[in-house]
Amino acid sequence: MNADLNNPAPAALLQLAEADRSRLGEALQELLARGSIFGLESADGELYAWCRQNFHWLREVAALCGLAVGMEHESRLIQAVPQQAKLTLRLRQDATTVLLALWYEYDTQVRDHGMSQVRLTVEQLNQLLKEKLLPDLKSQPSPARMVEILRQAQRFNLIRLDPAEPFEQSQIEVLKTLPRVIQFNDLAEWTKTADLHKNPRSVSDVESEAAAGDEEAQT
Repeated sequence: MNADLNNPAPAALLQLAEADRSRLGEALQELLARGSIFGLESADGELYAWCRQNFHWLREVAALCGLAVGMEHESRLIQAVPQQAKLTLRLRQDATTVLLALWYEYDTQVRDHGMSQVRLTVEQLNQLLKEKLLPDLKSQPSPARMVEILRQAQRFNLIRLDPAEPFEQSQIEVLKTLPRVIQFNDLAEWTKTADLHKNPRSVSDVESEAAAGDEEAQT
């Protein structure tokens, strides 16, 4: 489509220097791709410093994308939380269950024991899944599937994973970004959600119930 050369070009949306526009774009892309920026990470230190100095720009532009951005300077953390359902990550059942278990561990260690850093092994995570979330299931995520789930969580800055051999001894650090993405007001609310994943109903069960309801309505 040809532009109308008789009309003057509109003013730039943001009157920023080229260097600032580049940094703002870099920050927004990082938040969209990974959900947060950790200033304590050597790779993100300069970007975090720029974001802190120009936080109002970042917050306003992120809001246009449906993201609420918060900053916690003590932890050198900037995190974006989606405000629209269509921006949230769609997880498989087993991945959701693993993240619920990690949330439980983080909440327990911070709230009950006053821990500032929460770490556990994959073996401890498997035990937590068995005791708290999957007591009625015959199997848990396979080691290969668990690697996929944990790497995905690490990619979105929800955990740090330190692989080891055997895999069950790999260390997981649960980051404070996770409870801000998976938000529960208290443990009772977590328990209510966890119960849904202990005994999930299959699609066929739901369809059978719906069909039965239709038959009753017709008789």
